[in-house]
Amino acid sequence: MPELLLIPAVIVIAVIVVVALILLGYVKAPPDMAYIISGLRKKPRYAIGKATVRIPFFERLDKLNLRLIPIDVKTSNAVPTADYININVDATVNVKISNEADKLQLAAENFLNKPTEYIANVAREVLEGNVREIVGKMKLEEMVSDRQKFANLVKENAEPDLAAMGLDIISFNVQNFVDGNEVIENLGIDNIVKIKKAAAIARAESERDIKVAQAAADKESNDAKVAAETEIAKKQTELAIKKSELQMDADTKKAMADAAYDIQKEEQRKSIEISTANADIARQEREIELKQKEVAVKEQALEAEVKKQAEADKYAAQQKADAQLYQRQKEAEAKQFEAQREAEARKAQAEADRFAREQEAEGIRAVGEAEAAAIAAKGLAEAEAMEKKAEAYAKYNKAAVAEMMIKVLPEIAEKVAQPLGQIDKITIIGGGEGGSNGVDQVAGNVPVVMAKVFESMKEATGIDLANIINAESYDAKVNRNVNLTGLEDINLVVKDNKTQE
Repeated sequence: MPELLLIPAVIVIAVIVVVALILLGYVKAPPDMAYIISGLRKKPRYAIGKATVRIPFFERLDKLNLRLIPIDVKTSNAVPTADYININVDATVNVKISNEADKLQLAAENFLNKPTEYIANVAREVLEGNVREIVGKMKLEEMVSDRQKFANLVKENAEPDLAAMGLDIISFNVQNFVDGNEVIENLGIDNIVKIKKAAAIARAESERDIKVAQAAADKESNDAKVAAETEIAKKQTELAIKKSELQMDADTKKAMADAAYDIQKEEQRKSIEISTANADIARQEREIELKQKEVAVKEQALEAEVKKQAEADKYAAQQKADAQLYQRQKEAEAKQFEAQREAEARKAQAEADRFAREQEAEGIRAVGEAEAAAIAAKGLAEAEAMEKKAEAYAKYNKAAVAEMMIKVLPEIAEKVAQPLGQIDKITIIGGGEGGSNGVDQVAGNVPVVMAKVFESMKEATGIDLANIINAESYDAKVNRNVNLTGLEDINLVVKDNKTQE
């Protein structure tokens, strides 16, 4: 608890210290004084006509007076002009420390904590040097006649020098030019004489001009009088002629007016008649127009009635069409609902059919697998039987081979003789050589075909049936040395044939 109470106390003390520092460092610069605060920053701060805060013990406060400094500038000795006349110049100048930032910094560097007299003496020396420079460039008469030009030249020449020290020239006025040889006074006398001479000449010229003007005025007056009298006579003659012309014109116009009156009277009568006729025509046209308007009113009334009836019929038709449209929409919605129900029913039926077909396919597949297993078992049994049979055949002797061949030969002979059985009728003409007839030739084709069959089998398979049959004959064993080999191959052939069957 004591630590918690100590923290607010420290904060309060810190706030009091800060407020005290602000109050101690608070400064307010007047408009005619520049406050310069320096110490913590490289460049000092300036305050003119505003308030600011200076950190006590860390920043310094200096002041510069910005008021006008009047200076009386006089040349200490005579200065020769451009026309080599020695004169002294007396002028009054007002300068002040500039309030521009750059110039104020220069003024602080040059005049900080310096009295006003020191600033005035420095500025006086600069101005006096510039006055001497300008006097040496101008003639005396030019300076005396145009003092403002001289002052402007001095001011323009001195401003850069004073600006380098932080000063501004507010005004420069020349009071007097003094020379020791009374040259300026003599220039005045010469000017006075010139003025008097010019005045006398001007007076004489004025009197001459007055007399010439008076004579010209008298001549012009006489000429004007003669011209006026001549003009009066001409005007009187013209007036008399004009009166005669006017009288003639009046008589002519009177006669014309009398004739015109008669003509106008006749025209007035015709106009009255025409107006009367026009009035009758206008009355008739008005009646026709009124009748047309009556017809138009009747037509409008009839049109309004027909239009009203048409609008009523249109409204009724529109209501009927809206009712029919609403009915069609409801019917379409009902059909759409029925179609959706049918589609859903078809979809359910399709799902049921698909499930039934899947079940049926599953049953078929099971049946197929069972049949395939049965066929495989049957084939395996037949293969085992054939294998047993082949093993039995392998144990047979020549008699078994002969028996097997004898069983095969009838089938071969049947196949060979089968084409002859397809013949319905044979006509034989003539007989063969050696007393044989056509019947013997036809019957003899069967053994030939059998021999061809044995040869074809021998070429295709390499098995000679004739040698197999005759293998046990004496000729085969003794003369040709024929042995029965390849029974295993024959058994394999027989086995394959049985399997295919």
